[in-house]
Amino acid sequence: MKLDAWQEQVLKTNGHICICSPRQMGKSTIISKDAGDYALRNRNKSIMVIASTERQAFLLFEKILSYIYLEHKSMIMTGVDKPTKKRLKLKNGSVIHCLPTGDTGYGIRGYTIDRLYADEAAFIKEDVWSAVVPMLATTGGEIVLLSTPFGTENYFYRCFHDDNFTSIHVNAEEVLEGRPEIQRENMLEHREEQKTRMTKLQFQQEYEGLFVGGLQRFISDEEIEEICVLDPKQAIIPQSNKFLGVDIAREGGDETVLISVERRNKKSIKMFDILIPKPQKIPETARLISHKDKQINYKKIYMDDGGLGVGVYDLLLEDRQTKRKIVALNNARRVIDKENKESDKDRKKQLYGIDMSIHLKTLIEQGKIKLLDTPELRQSLRSMIMEYENGVLRIHGTYSHCFEALKRAVWCMKDKSLNICISFS
Repeated sequence: MKLDAWQEQVLKTNGHICICSPRQMGKSTIISKDAGDYALRNRNKSIMVIASTERQAFLLFEKILSYIYLEHKSMIMTGVDKPTKKRLKLKNGSVIHCLPTGDTGYGIRGYTIDRLYADEAAFIKEDVWSAVVPMLATTGGEIVLLSTPFGTENYFYRCFHDDNFTSIHVNAEEVLEGRPEIQRENMLEHREEQKTRMTKLQFQQEYEGLFVGGLQRFISDEEIEEICVLDPKQAIIPQSNKFLGVDIAREGGDETVLISVERRNKKSIKMFDILIPKPQKIPETARLISHKDKQINYKKIYMDDGGLGVGVYDLLLEDRQTKRKIVALNNARRVIDKENKESDKDRKKQLYGIDMSIHLKTLIEQGKIKLLDTPELRQSLRSMIMEYENGVLRIHGTYSHCFEALKRAVWCMKDKSLNICISFS
């Protein structure tokens, strides 16, 4: 493996490390090597890998497992001690644990560890650190934080400016200069494309790894605590007024999310189901939504008809089960009411993603919405930030899939004013 200069610095550094990096710079790759080598060369050590959500924690854990398997397969325990989803035991007595933190870190209390790796540390809630850091007290262990930045009001930001940590900022331009030509061209092309789609502040945060000002949380922790109160295990399917919001996965490993809500007397919203299927092809996603509708019988199914969503949308329009229920809520535009026989612009109803986001925020502030308490939903709501760029409000997030599905689902409260219908022309 040819390492970048900053990756070599990580491997040579002792003590606490805080790595602030743009996306796709190789931080999880080098951390998998660092964690794997630490476990292999030290006997009877306990290492823990954490992230806010289960999916994020397991992605890094799988890379560590793959590294050890490829380089030192013989060191991995077998039989009853073979690797599991949450633990890897080595023959030298060292163990690597992998756990999601949730909102409080309660589920990972009680461990004593020698080294902690926290992926996307900027997105881990403040309460978690008071539960996690004491696990290193008796061992004098080390903390390794890696993340893209997310504002300046969090543990990750404070550690990056703490003299007790070796702070490493990954310079994207320097990394790109050292990449093979084909990869370099692809990455530069991708960055230029994203630059046209993002605000300046958003691009600086996501692709330059900078702690930028002017960004604020769209939904506060206090609001999340007030709305995420329903036990998923006790959720039941209501008898009527059921609506589905869908966010279709884009290319690159994003998640498709289906969120089901009940509109209660047209005055409030109660969520009763969330489904995040494994990555699948467009026809499979369309069949999943159709099957879900047969089970629940929604009044309306709201989804984006742009990008990869258009393929799913078109298939659902051809399905007798869903064709009269499916509604396109595009972040950029709105389909024409089918009763509108004219095609002129004056008769077209424009609906932007910002309107749906503000509508969801209004419901939250008015206490008109109750949601299931799931880590994926909490993380998505927490990741959403807002900023003003040249007087224009922008709302975006790094884990927005659940938020996108939810804001479409709750748009059912607007049905009466929009007179939503579908154009089959």
